[in-house]
Amino acid sequence: MTTSAQILPLVKEPERLEARLKEIPPEPGVYFMRDGSDRIIYIGKSRKLRSRVRSYFRDGNNKTERIATMVKQVTEIEFIVTDTEAEALALEANLIKQHQPYFNVLLKDDKKYPYVCITWSEDYPRIFITRKRQLGKEKDKYYGPYTDSGLLREILRISKRIFALRQRPQPLFKDRPCLNYDLGRCPGVCQQLISPEEYRKTVQKVAMVFQGRTQELIDILSEQMHKAAEALNFEVAARIRDQIGGLKSLTAEQKVSLPDDTVSRDAIALASDTQHACIQLFQIRAGQLVGRLAFVADSQAEPGAILQRVLEEHYQTAESVEIPTEILVQHDLADAEILADVLSQRKGRKVTIFTPQRQVKAELIEMVERNAQYELQRMQKMGDRNHQATQDLADILDLPDLPHRIEGYDISHIQGSNAVASQVVFIDGLPAKQHYRHYKIKNPTVTTGHSDDFASLAEVIQRRFRKYAEDPQLQRLGNPDWPDLVMIDGGKGQLSSVIAVLQEMNLLEDLRVISLAKRREEIFLPGESQPLETDAEQPGVQLLRRLRDEAHRFAVSFHRQQRSDKLKRSRLDEIPSLGHNRQKQLLAHFRSVDYIRQATPSQIAEVPGIGPRLAQAIYDYFHP
Repeated sequence: MTTSAQILPLVKEPERLEARLKEIPPEPGVYFMRDGSDRIIYIGKSRKLRSRVRSYFRDGNNKTERIATMVKQVTEIEFIVTDTEAEALALEANLIKQHQPYFNVLLKDDKKYPYVCITWSEDYPRIFITRKRQLGKEKDKYYGPYTDSGLLREILRISKRIFALRQRPQPLFKDRPCLNYDLGRCPGVCQQLISPEEYRKTVQKVAMVFQGRTQELIDILSEQMHKAAEALNFEVAARIRDQIGGLKSLTAEQKVSLPDDTVSRDAIALASDTQHACIQLFQIRAGQLVGRLAFVADSQAEPGAILQRVLEEHYQTAESVEIPTEILVQHDLADAEILADVLSQRKGRKVTIFTPQRQVKAELIEMVERNAQYELQRMQKMGDRNHQATQDLADILDLPDLPHRIEGYDISHIQGSNAVASQVVFIDGLPAKQHYRHYKIKNPTVTTGHSDDFASLAEVIQRRFRKYAEDPQLQRLGNPDWPDLVMIDGGKGQLSSVIAVLQEMNLLEDLRVISLAKRREEIFLPGESQPLETDAEQPGVQLLRRLRDEAHRFAVSFHRQQRSDKLKRSRLDEIPSLGHNRQKQLLAHFRSVDYIRQATPSQIAEVPGIGPRLAQAIYDYFHP
């Protein structure tokens, strides 16, 4: 592809622009806008590609400032024709996730909103709450994100009390179920006392709760209860009666007043400032508010485009029964007809999308918008608090700019054994866990009975910044991995050891390093014998304390993991011909060394990579 120095934007070459527009067919599909560097800067869809793309280059078209800026940079237009609008919608969503174009509406992965995951890819599905939506397995289903994590945990707790579900992530015993089975809380999944088919039927009932189909589930269970009573099976009828009672307790919230409570509806609205847009989606089923979801996006795009992107993202993985027949939106959507047609095809009945103007439905949108405004205010307040803390820290340390990226380091061990280190990162005052790192201390002098935190910290810092010492230009090119501030957990001794290694690497002049002592929350600077005069409760010091505590927590958790793995492997290390990989296979299969000891040679040989001869050797080791 030619560079931007050799090719002009299409708006400056009308003949080439017109020729390119004529090549685009009037069919459904997806279009790409590229800039002079051959980067995809925008991806869109349309039921008539030529008309949609041409509209961007009309002088009289009312374009937002963001889109107008984008059009001035477009040097090439590409397209993919699809058979239907539904294919165009799905293709656009996948391409946006893949390329992350700058001018598209990109939803933020806001970690404070949790999801519920049901692992349908497993024979015995698990149900758990998570803040990471990983779409690795197609069959796994995520519901959310939910705004009220406390209420979500309560719903899951009540669901586990109503229905007999697996209560533990791992079996407690190898050859028998735990007490939950005797209490009727678990059907004995660990010992396969229930078939996968029967267990999945139970999980499907719980899934109906998160799909907003609680009343439908109650109706189904009521019919089953009456049939059981007619058949004089009163024990089963009583159990179903208790399940119905528990489900009704979940739906005891305040009803939303709408004229027709038989229609399922979703209502979506947003509130935005110059940086962020907070979006709220209310799910209303049979006049009942069954779910309140939240999303966050950049606010540069127009409101209708943001709402369109949220709805497309939300319904992309939804099942047909979860799609409502009516969607109320705060602003008109550019491609409302395409989305409505696609959802109607998937649901098997007509789905309408419209902006209510008066009466009760308009009041519902106002209520959703009001809740979005509260979320935005909370985000602004949190941002102001973090900005105040970083500003105070910059004043304390006399930094030229606000510290955007701060890194914290800590060491964890027990008298030198299993020594590890942690690197945690705060960006704009908030934890950025995707940048966290673990280190295993490699210093040969750090062994059981002999610890050296000074040498360990020096080793970690040397490993962290080694690439910058080898190529000093890296940190001068605006590298986002280059920290504005490094904090060491400790006092003058720990700081001195780090300063020494940075001097050897010729990086001390480019890197600002401090230490925070636990005893009095004292901040030490390089070369200073006395700590800075600060108040332990002022915002900047509190930010450093949060960073220090997070580094300590992360180091300790990794140290415990290493110690646990070592204890598991310590006995297995003594068995000849049993290498590290085969040890991992054994532990993954049997869960503990005690279970391996109880296994027969034939059971041990079932483990992948363990043949009959090695299985006999393992058995002989535990049974001399």
